[in-house]
Parts: sequence; C-alpha cells; structure tokens
Amino acid sequence: MAVAAAASASPPRAGRTPRPRFELADILRQHGDAYLQTHPAVPEQRRVVHALTRCRTAALGGHLERCDACGHERPAYNSCRNRHCAKCQTLATAEWLAARREELLPVGYFHTVFTLPHALNGLAARNPRLVYALLFHCAATTLQAFAHDPRHHLGGDLGFLAVLHTWDQQLRYHVHLHCVIAGGVLTADDAHWVPARARFLFPVKTLARAFRRRLLDGLAAAAARGDLVLPPAVSGPQLAALLADLRRQNWVVYCKPPFAGPERVLTYLSRYTHRIAISNHRLTHVDETAVSFTYHDRPDGNRVKTLSLPVDTFLGRFLQHVLPSGFVRLRHYGFLASRTKDRRLARCRLALNVPSLPPTVAGDARSAAERFAALTGVDVTRCPHCHQGTMRIAYTLIPSPGPAPPIDSS
Repeated sequence: MAVAAAASASPPRAGRTPRPRFELADILRQHGDAYLQTHPAVPEQRRVVHALTRCRTAALGGHLERCDACGHERPAYNSCRNRHCAKCQTLATAEWLAARREELLPVGYFHTVFTLPHALNGLAARNPRLVYALLFHCAATTLQAFAHDPRHHLGGDLGFLAVLHTWDQQLRYHVHLHCVIAGGVLTADDAHWVPARARFLFPVKTLARAFRRRLLDGLAAAAARGDLVLPPAVSGPQLAALLADLRRQNWVVYCKPPFAGPERVLTYLSRYTHRIAISNHRLTHVDETAVSFTYHDRPDGNRVKTLSLPVDTFLGRFLQHVLPSGFVRLRHYGFLASRTKDRRLARCRLALNVPSLPPTVAGDARSAAERFAALTGVDVTRCPHCHQGTMRIAYTLIPSPGPAPPIDSS
C-alpha cells in the first residue's frame, strides 16, 4: 500500500503559526540504533524499530504522483504496515469498523475492563505470550461462566470482543483487557435471545474474584510445568508466596454502564481497537536529550498534562509494549467467534426480530485511496496545491539502499 507522506497533513488555519510536528518514526531514526546498541531488546522490538524508521521513506520505494490539473508533484512512499506504527493504522481502523458496523445488534453494549495486578508486571514482561494469552482465556471463560450461571438470569452465550492494552497514559507497563459485550445472550439451542438487565450485567466484585482464581490457578499450573521464566532474584518459593498473597487481595474489574446506541459503540471502538502505545499528535517536543508528550492525569480530574522523559527512557517505555510476533491482540468470543459468527449472528437477528443483512461481496478491487475515501470521506488523491486536480501516478520509485532519511515535517 502506498500513501503520500504528507497526505494526512491539513493546511494551517489563516493567521495561525503551525505547531511543529513531531513523529515517533523520527525519534527512532535519530536515536533507535544507539538505543539498541546499549539496551537489551528482543527480536520483535528490533523489527519494530527497523520497520518504523523506514516507513513512508525512499527506503521502501513508492511512486511519484503528479497533479493532472496544475502539474504539482510529490513522492508517495510505501508504508511499513506494522501494527505498532502510528501512521499505518488509519485505513485498517476504518475498514475494521465498517465490518463491525454490520455485526452490531440493536441492544445495549457493556464495557468491562480486566486489569492485571502490577505485582505481576515482572512476570508478564518476561513471559508476555503466556501471560497475555492467559489473561484473554481467563477473562473470556469467566464472562461465559457467569452468562451460563442461572443465578445471573441469562443462560446462554455472550458475544463480545476483547482488546489487549499494556500501557497507561504515561507509557508505563499496565496490562489490561477491554471487553465490549452485547447486552444479552443467545441460548444454547441458538433459538432465543435473553436480554441482560438495562444497566447491570454481572456483580463486579464476584466477577473479579472468579477472574482472580482462574488467572492465579493458570500461573501456578504454568510454574509447575516449568513454563514460566522468573524475573531476576525471584525463586520458586517466592513466586508461590507472591501468588498466595495475590489471592488475598482485591483485583480490579471495572464495568461501565451500557453505551447509548450502536454508534456510541463504534465511537468507542475507533479509539481503542487499533491504538498503539502513543500517537504522534501527543508528542509536543523532541530534542537530542528528551521527549515531551501530553497525557491525561485521571487521578487529577483527567486534566491534560505534559511529561518530559529522557530519550532512552521514552524509547524503553515505548518498546516494552511491542507484542510477541504473531500474537493476536483483538479477539472475538461467543456468538461473535469467527468460525460461527455469520450463522449465529443471523440467529440473533432472527430472535430479536430484526432484518438480516445481505451477504457481503468477497474482495474489494478498489485501491487503498478509494477505500479510504469511501470510509472516511477524505480524498488523499486531491491535489494539495491547487485543490482541484487529482494526483496520478507518474512513475515508480525504486527502494533506495541505506538508512532512511528523516521526513521533513515543516
């Protein structure tokens, strides 16, 4: 996919001095190699640095575009398409949301968050694939167990998606799972829809205790099998003591009231599903020694503040959120599970007495720019100089060898 490097930039308003643009990729170009030479990094982290530093530069090639009206030219370099890249998620997000719009039911949707205690951060950082997968499994099985428990007055399968986040607003390690849950269940025979209560899904304290038991049992079993890599200076007996202590603590499971309609669900999903640890618009200043960025201070009334970190500290915080290779961070469960989703969603609509959707046509022959315009209303092929003509491909740009140059963000 080729996208112009300046396609997402909008012209500054008249009379205003444009704010300098800072990009994560430029920070990595300037400091990434030095960081990797002086700090330990797993192969996935090195691949992310390599991909992001080359994204939308001559290093990946592309094509030259020329306006068919005024003759203005610009290079359009290929994108890296890495899921940790701040510039490569816009089209993926728009297409994913369009697909989800077709799956929404006319019911309330609950937002539930399962949080891993910070005491387990060291274990999660050394065993990310195992711990993250266990977090998904325990949250999903806990929710489905409650949905089937007659004490909670549902008696069927939930349908929900879960999204893994590993950061907080200051890029610190904070492992948690966001779940968006349809407010009701499809019964075991796929014949009836049982609605959840209007503003209450499950008792969160009971939910938290059940989740805690499942996750700690899973960690204990993994330790017994020898599958866990322990943090430095942590022995087997110390791990057992830690798990025993965590069984006595209250865990955080948070459930918000249901969203006010399907459109609010989509608005929420657009903010969470394809988000990376930090986006470019939050970067406020970058120099040779420090990076400054904005964050919401939730304990202080969600006020917007600015944090400045040494470059190495900033890069270390960003790279700790790189996922294991091939790990799926967004998963669907219950009647939204991929293998049975089409059939079971049709049964949900039948039970709710709402029209079934026509089958979607497989494949899409349109270009990335055409799909982006259809989904977002933004025409990236419109000439940024005359605003009348269309930018058309003049010729192909061959990838250039050597390190990628910084992008001019002026």
